[in-house]
Amino acid sequence: MKTSILEFSTFDDITLWTNLKEGDEKSFSMLFERYYADLVSYGNSLSPFHEKVQDCIQDVFTDIWVYRNSLQPSVVVKAYLLSSVRKRIARLHERDHIFRKATNTDSIAFLLEFSVEHELIDDDYATKEKVTYLNKLLNDLPPRQKEALYLRYHQGLTVEQIAEMLDVNYQSASNLLYRGLMALRKEWKGSFSLFLLLSSSSF
Repeated sequence: MKTSILEFSTFDDITLWTNLKEGDEKSFSMLFERYYADLVSYGNSLSPFHEKVQDCIQDVFTDIWVYRNSLQPSVVVKAYLLSSVRKRIARLHERDHIFRKATNTDSIAFLLEFSVEHELIDDDYATKEKVTYLNKLLNDLPPRQKEALYLRYHQGLTVEQIAEMLDVNYQSASNLLYRGLMALRKEWKGSFSLFLLLSSSSF
C-alpha cells in the first residue's frame, strides 16, 4: 500500500533525508514544503531582492536533488538548509560584485526586524508599550548579534550550528548571543521573561 501524504507529514527529518538520498521524490517535496517558509524568511533577512532569494532557495533544493548521492547521511536538516541558503546568497552577492569573496558572508547585513507577537501578552496599553520598546531594543542591536539571536530563539539552532552558519568558532558565536542578551537585559525593564518573549518572536 502506498504511503499517504498524511503519513509522510509525520516523518522526522532524518527519515525524509534518508529517503531523499535514495531518490524518493515525496520525501524531497515534503522537506521543501516543511522548510520553505523559514528559508524565505531567513533569506529575505539577508537580501532585499526577494525574487532572487526565492531563486537561491530553488537552486539549493535543485542541488540537493541532483547531488543527493553525495550528501552526508546524517545532518541536522534545518541547519543544513539555512546554511546552504546563506552561502548561496553570498555567492549571488559576489556575482553582483558586492562582495570580494564568495565564501565571505561576514558582510551580509541582517535586515529583518524583530516583532514580538502582541497576541501572546496581556492585552493592555502598558504591556503593548513594553513590547514595542523590546522590539526597538532588539532592532538596535548590531546585525550579527541580532542574527545570532534570531537563529537561536526563532529557528531553534544550537550554538554549534550558529557558529558553523556564521563561519565563526563556538566561542565567538556564544559571545554574540551573550552580548546581545546582556545589551537587552541592561535596558529591558519589562516584567515578562525575556527568553519567553524572544522564543515567541516572529520576523
